[in-house]
Amino acid sequence: MEAALQVLKHVAGEEGFSLDYASYDVGGIAIDRHGVALPDSTVHGCAGAAAILFGSVGGPKWENLPPAEQPERAALLPLRKRFSLFANIRPGLLFPELIDASPLKRERIPEGIDIVCIRELTGGIYFGQPKETRLLENGETEAIDTMVYKTSEIERIAEVAAQTAKTRSGKVCSVDKANVLTTSVLWRKTVTDYFGKHHPDLQLSHMYVDNAAMQLARDPNQFDVLFTENMFGDILSDEMAVICGSLGMMASASLGTGANTHGKPFGLYEPAGGTAPDIAGKGLANPCAQILSAALMLRHSFGMEATASRIEGAVRATVEAGIRTGDIAFGHKAVGTKEMAEAIIARL
Repeated sequence: MEAALQVLKHVAGEEGFSLDYASYDVGGIAIDRHGVALPDSTVHGCAGAAAILFGSVGGPKWENLPPAEQPERAALLPLRKRFSLFANIRPGLLFPELIDASPLKRERIPEGIDIVCIRELTGGIYFGQPKETRLLENGETEAIDTMVYKTSEIERIAEVAAQTAKTRSGKVCSVDKANVLTTSVLWRKTVTDYFGKHHPDLQLSHMYVDNAAMQLARDPNQFDVLFTENMFGDILSDEMAVICGSLGMMASASLGTGANTHGKPFGLYEPAGGTAPDIAGKGLANPCAQILSAALMLRHSFGMEATASRIEGAVRATVEAGIRTGDIAFGHKAVGTKEMAEAIIARL
C-alpha cells in the first residue's frame, strides 16, 4: 500500500491533481485494535470517500477465530453488501516477458495472456437465504446454502461485461451451469435476451463452468471477456490468476451500483492475492498488484483513463527492463518492494 500511495502521489504531482485520502483499519489489525474486523469508523470512512483502495486482511494469527469473525468473511463480505459492490473486474494479464511464471507450456501462450474475468459479487450462494446448520431428528447435522438470482442482478452484470467488451474485441463468453442449475437456466436466458436487445453488435457465447475451467488451462486466449455468477467467478478468477503466473501482478476492481461525488462508479480496488505472512515486514512483497489496483481506481472511479494507462505502462516497462521482485524474478536479480516502486516511478 505504501508503494501504491507513492506512485499516486507522484502522478498527482506531475499532473496537477490533488490526492485526498485517509487510512482505516480492516481485517486482522482491526481485530487487534478494535475487536472486530470491520469497525464502524472504517465503514464511515469508506462511506465518505469516492473510492476504496484496499490492502490485505487475513493471516494465520486469526485463523482460529469462529468463521463468522475471521478477517476475510467479517470484513470483505459486509463491505460488498454495504456498498452494493456487485461487479468484480479482474484483468488476467501475463506479459510475454513473464511467461516462465505461468504453469502453462510456453507454446500454449506464446504472446502471454490478456483476458478479463467479470464476477457477479453480491448474489448467488454466498448471500442467498436460508443459510444455516441444523440438527435433524435422526441426530445428523445438515447444512444449507441457497443459490438465488434475480433477473435484475443478472442484467446489471451483463451490462458491465458488455461495456468492458466494447473497449476490447467485442467478444463475450457467459459462463453458467444451465444443464443442471435452475439459477443458471435463468442466467442464460436473461443474458441471451439482454444482449439481443441491448448489445446485438457484440459476439456473445455461452459455456458450462466445468468446460470453462478446462478451456482456461488449455487455451486461455480463446476468451477475451468472460463473466459469470458469484461462486463460479470466485473459482475461475483464481484459476486465471494462477495461469497468469503470480498473484503479485493481479489487480481487481469491485464496482458498486451507486455513483461517487465525481459521478463515477463507487468501487473497491484490491490485489487479487491476500497476505503473505512469511515475508511480512521484510520489504520483499511485489507491489505491482496494489499499484495496478490504484490504476484501476483512477480509471473507473475518477475517469482518469490517461493517468491509469500511464501507471500500467510504467509497470510493464519496469518488468520488461528485467526489474523484478522475487516472485517473478526467473533468472533476474530480485529487488525489494521499495526498489520496485522506485523503478516504476522512474518510468512514469
